[in-house]
Amino acid sequence: MSQYSIPLKYRRMENLHIVFWLFKDIGWCLIWKPLGIIMIFPTLIISIVIAYRTKEMMSELCHNLAITFWISANSYWMISEFMKFDALQVYDWLTYKHLALIPFLMGVLCLVYYYAIWHPRHPNEIETM
Repeated sequence: MSQYSIPLKYRRMENLHIVFWLFKDIGWCLIWKPLGIIMIFPTLIISIVIAYRTKEMMSELCHNLAITFWISANSYWMISEFMKFDALQVYDWLTYKHLALIPFLMGVLCLVYYYAIWHPRHPNEIETM
């Protein structure tokens, strides 16, 4: 059985990433706009760095890209609420908040690609799921 281990410096970065993400969402929940908006940057940057560092393992890359898209969607949604344009209509029933579906769906597509296409074609590759 293969074993996947995360270098300590990467694990520390992932743990710090969680702290930033929580502060971003606390800022959103409590409507502390400066905290929520400022925390977007370290949260998103670290998620991009983590995805880049895991680019050699498709399982990790696809999941980490999905997380990056999730954070992007979540951040856009938060900003749309903070700036009070979330309920404005783009077209018919579609509001600006619904535009967060674009990065959410991009994350889903990363995972669909991995599970439906890549993984079945590479059954012997190490996976970390």
